[in-house]
Amino acid sequence: MPTKGDPVTIKKYANRRLYNTGTSTYVTLEDLSEMVKRGEEFTVQDAKSGDDITHSVLTQIIFELENKNGQTMLPISFLRQLIGFYGDQMQMIVPSFLEQSMLAFSKEQERFRDQINANFGKTPMGMMSMPPMKVIEEQTRRNMEMFQNAMRMFTSFPAATTQPDPAESRPKPSGDDLSELKEQMAAMQRKLDAINK
Repeated sequence: MPTKGDPVTIKKYANRRLYNTGTSTYVTLEDLSEMVKRGEEFTVQDAKSGDDITHSVLTQIIFELENKNGQTMLPISFLRQLIGFYGDQMQMIVPSFLEQSMLAFSKEQERFRDQINANFGKTPMGMMSMPPMKVIEEQTRRNMEMFQNAMRMFTSFPAATTQPDPAESRPKPSGDDLSELKEQMAAMQRKLDAINK
């Protein structure tokens, strides 16, 4: 039995069965998914070789969840970009970048829950005279901003590694084009300002 705080060892047998050594019971991928959601630490070992196969089992859980109806979380564009990084010189920094992005996102979600509890206590949403739209709108805006910044950084990697094609010449925007772009940006800023008020 693991001591309190130690990760539980899950053994995977040749017949694909998973055995939780902490509870002395067989478990499924769904059980492991629930353990993750509850914040329970575990490692998965191949029962025969003793190799740590936690990564492949967690990936398998994501694959199973992504195939459930209505549970898709990973956009196709993100998956294509991720696949593109395998074997690329940037592959080494992608895992730590994704890890830091997810940590920041989790902290924001926790802050959002705290803010909802502080503002509305345990009052059920249906009993409020007015829904907490301001709080939700602010949190949504912050989450989208963080996600866009992360995606901007993420998509900027290939651009830094690809050499521009000298045969490809792009026409420089004219003064009219720049004026039009500036006006569009100003209009978007006015809309954002109106939403934030």
